[in-house]
Amino acid sequence: MLRPWIGLWADRNRAILAITDRGSILIVVYTAFSAAVVNGIWHQLPSTMLGKLVLFDAVLLAVALATVKLGSHLFAIPRRDEVAMVFCGSQKSVVTGVPMAHLLFAGPSAAIIVLPIMVYHLLQLLVGAWLARRYAAGFAAPIPSSPIGPHLAGR
Repeated sequence: MLRPWIGLWADRNRAILAITDRGSILIVVYTAFSAAVVNGIWHQLPSTMLGKLVLFDAVLLAVALATVKLGSHLFAIPRRDEVAMVFCGSQKSVVTGVPMAHLLFAGPSAAIIVLPIMVYHLLQLLVGAWLARRYAAGFAAPIPSSPIGPHLAGR
């Protein structure tokens, strides 16, 4: 909505906006992990429970990714749109979850409640980086020409 008024300014200041955006996310994530360490969250959970949590979050992420990818294939979504759907459909962030959890649950209990979100966030970053490289490699390949001619292929 604000693009007509601040679009040119945002385009000129893309670098500083990217630093600000990433910096604010880094601060929220760092705060969440720091609070978990200060509250002794890693010592409160047995390693078997932490392993189960990682496994559960991995399955949850895999189901989200598979559902979005299958849906994009079922509806014959173009590959570029599929990439957007895969990342937007599976990416839920600690940046939104942590502040909400701290509003809803006060004190040290918030750290244990936020732990599944933190683990999921770490997994989505790792899997997302791997997927991004795979998608980028797939787009680097030449796009086959359209049987109706190159001048109509984009329509």
